[in-house]
Amino acid sequence: MSGERFEPLKNAVGPARLLLAAKAALAVGIAWAVAPHMPGVTDEYPYYAPLGALLSMYPTLMESAKSALQTLLGLVAGIALALVVVVTVGPNWWSIPIVAGVGVLLSGTGWFGVGREYVPIAALFVLIIGGQNSDDYSLGYVSQMAVGVAVGLAVNLLIAPATLTAVASVRVAAFRGHLARHLHEIGDAVSDSWPPERDGWVRDAATLADTSREVRQTLDNADTSRKGNLRAMRGRHGTSDVHDRLEALDLIAVRIRDISEALADAIWERPGGLGLNETLAEPLSEACHRVADCIEQDEVDSAQAHRARESAARAVRVLLEAVNEVIVSSRQSIGPGVLICMHLRRILLLLQARE
Repeated sequence: MSGERFEPLKNAVGPARLLLAAKAALAVGIAWAVAPHMPGVTDEYPYYAPLGALLSMYPTLMESAKSALQTLLGLVAGIALALVVVVTVGPNWWSIPIVAGVGVLLSGTGWFGVGREYVPIAALFVLIIGGQNSDDYSLGYVSQMAVGVAVGLAVNLLIAPATLTAVASVRVAAFRGHLARHLHEIGDAVSDSWPPERDGWVRDAATLADTSREVRQTLDNADTSRKGNLRAMRGRHGTSDVHDRLEALDLIAVRIRDISEALADAIWERPGGLGLNETLAEPLSEACHRVADCIEQDEVDSAQAHRARESAARAVRVLLEAVNEVIVSSRQSIGPGVLICMHLRRILLLLQARE
């Protein structure tokens, strides 16, 4: 619990965040030094250059470029909206609120991305702060923001952020461990007592889909971090292997969820559940544990991984034989035991496919 409490602080002072903070400080400093030397009237508005540098600073190069472009588009749209008012009715007690409302409507179109908030803000700045000098103010506003954005992008390009491939790989490995633990929990629950008293594994099964989506998002962020990144161009931060591992784990997660739901339906006699003979508890527990041991193996072609798969295959065969005996004795061919055997065997096949 204490570790979770300090997790936000760890993220705030992590290496990637510290690098981003240092680059933001450097970009702001450079933009502030360059801004007073801009030609014409633009040098009268130097304070917008550091703002532009700060707005263009994102953890990945693609995010930085995309957000910078969207911000500038939002500013231009807001300024254009304000200038229409300036050359027509002029800023007054009723035109300024209308411009603000129209700017908010435009920001809701989705055309400006992260720059949507700057449509009404830029319009109000030009009308209220620019006043009689709205033309000069608009030119200085956009020019200095563009200077800051250019400086920020240059700093982000020259000091390339670290790719997030390693982070994604760690999350995928953690997901693999999560799946193995869940299958171990099922094995422990059915072997401790019958019917099982533990129900934590049922709640945990419901979170597997959410965990999979979070890991997938982390991997997508890693792919984004490689685009245009000089470090990624060296070819040492590819994500194809991580994608393959996550694809297999997603399929395994689906089968583990099915096992959990089928067991829960049978044990607590939920609607649609089919009875599970208690003589299957021991071989079912053993099979779950041995398959979970296989999932835990990171090096799929190691001798230990081969032994784990052989042990798991034997345990699943024993479970299948027990299921067949129950089918013969009860004369019922449909039951959760058959489904569980199928899923456990499919998990082993997915793990062998990785090899």
